[in-house]
Amino acid sequence: MPEDSPHISHARASDRRPVIRQLDDAAINRIAAGEVVERPASAVKELVENALDAGASRVEVAYADGGKTLIRVTDDGCGIAPDDLPLALSRHATSKIDGSDLLDIHTFGFRGEALPSLGSVGRLIITSRADGFDAATIRVAGSETSAVKPAALSGGTVVELRDLFYATPARLKFMRTDRAEAQAITDVIKFLAMAEPNVGFTLRDVSGGGEGRVTFRADPETGDMFDALSGRLGSILGRDFSDNAIQIDAERDGLRLTGFAALPTYSRGAAVAQFLFVNGRPVKDKLLTGALRAAYFDFLSRDRHPAAALFVSCDPHLVDVNVHPAKSEVRFREPGVARGLIVSGLRHALANAGHRASTTVAGATLGAMRPEPIGPRVYQMDRPGTGVVRQSYATQAPGSDMPGFAEMSAPSARFDPVVEPEQGTPQEALPLGAARAQLHVNYIIAQTETGMVIVDQHAAHERLVYEKLKRQMAENGVARQALLIPEIVELSSGDVARLLEVADDLAQMGLVIEPFGGDAIAVRETPAILGEINATAMIKDVLDELADLGDSNKVQAKVEAVLSRVACHGSIRSGRWMRPEEMNALLREMEATPHSGQCNHGRPTYVELKLADIERLFGRT
Repeated sequence: MPEDSPHISHARASDRRPVIRQLDDAAINRIAAGEVVERPASAVKELVENALDAGASRVEVAYADGGKTLIRVTDDGCGIAPDDLPLALSRHATSKIDGSDLLDIHTFGFRGEALPSLGSVGRLIITSRADGFDAATIRVAGSETSAVKPAALSGGTVVELRDLFYATPARLKFMRTDRAEAQAITDVIKFLAMAEPNVGFTLRDVSGGGEGRVTFRADPETGDMFDALSGRLGSILGRDFSDNAIQIDAERDGLRLTGFAALPTYSRGAAVAQFLFVNGRPVKDKLLTGALRAAYFDFLSRDRHPAAALFVSCDPHLVDVNVHPAKSEVRFREPGVARGLIVSGLRHALANAGHRASTTVAGATLGAMRPEPIGPRVYQMDRPGTGVVRQSYATQAPGSDMPGFAEMSAPSARFDPVVEPEQGTPQEALPLGAARAQLHVNYIIAQTETGMVIVDQHAAHERLVYEKLKRQMAENGVARQALLIPEIVELSSGDVARLLEVADDLAQMGLVIEPFGGDAIAVRETPAILGEINATAMIKDVLDELADLGDSNKVQAKVEAVLSRVACHGSIRSGRWMRPEEMNALLREMEATPHSGQCNHGRPTYVELKLADIERLFGRT
């Protein structure tokens, strides 16, 4: 054992037995602050949550130097009575619960630790006025509390925190740059603003003194729950998200899922646009994140991530929020129900979206088509003269020696007359319109009432075949192949128990396992469509997913990957001419098939361009 080991050796235990001491309040508060207040953004989160719990309709946050020197939170909530101000700075003193039932929690905070913890590591001033009382203020610095004094305030509460971590200088060394800390504060405010769309939020950077500058503002939203949430998400995440998100509303066994989730073609390169809430509380929970990923895994490649803002609401007794110091994780009484609700709710909503694809695809297409300026603008006096125009007309006239359109080389496209149906809706009025041409033996050009659609025939048909194969597999089940000699996989007892808990789910996908002694399992059947596989490697992959996400789609992903390859080989190939009736049949089948707007890797199968945008390209508007 090293000489500087913190542990007690047996040889010297009797000589140097440690003495158990009761820590003083200052040390206790600093330890609590280390758990709750990691950085300035953590302090902002605690103070804004207090303001929301007080019923505030508007919250303003001001900070200086990334929150290191000043954090000021102003709200118009119910306020604190003068006699209650000293009690508010005591540990485990709170107005939000009575202590009789720690599961019946309806507020953000409930422990009564935030204010005393902040007062132990910074200089804290609380000024408040409750209805029927005069305004009062109290100060605390390094756990030293002043007397309550009269103050001037019309209503609500102002909490000012200066010199964060001045009492624990070592913590300052772990702070990041002012810009990074300011960005973390902005992220916290945006997260909380999503949770409370009916509350107005203002964020100011007052580093230079005075009023500073507003870095974020979200006015209170009106309307019903979904209208207010849609407006708030649009102001925070951008209009592109709200234009390409589908409404989620599902319920199962006492849990309700609401919110908005983006189409698969509106995906991100990292999991930076995933916002999850439980009973209005922002959380970063591995179970919920894994369920979101599982809902999209059939539509996105592994390097793409879905975008969503999802709210799970339930009776407080069905979820424990007191499992993490910062309350950022929760534990459901029945985690399988919560996960199943998210997966099924999202997949049902995505299926109802049909062939819809992200509008950002069209925007990117138009941006790529917009020509770069290559010379000075041509004004009226710079345009070609009359003689030049007359000569140009002569070369295009019939009988001219100059080659015209008819003599030019054949284009790489084929144009066919379209025969409209004798009865029913004209094809141009349908969502994907009527096929008019085929370009480069791969792209179908269709005309709609409001523009045009370009379809990748191979990607579109591949998705259609894939969805058909999945439906057949769901109806008939996954065919299994029995191993002549079961493969024995040695594992730890904990891994065996974890696998056996999901044995029924694995059997539905064709992987049949059984216990084989205390620390092993026997793989008796595998999915026939996978052929000969390394069962041990698959079992370990499943275990890795169970440990990381709480559930595993590894077997299903492998089966559906094979179906995807089968669909690729069985679909219309690039380079094949298609007759008009074939092109229109493909368009109609896309309209009727869920998820046909993206290929098996999340890329779009078609791009829609509005006539107004096309005319803008040519300067006609």
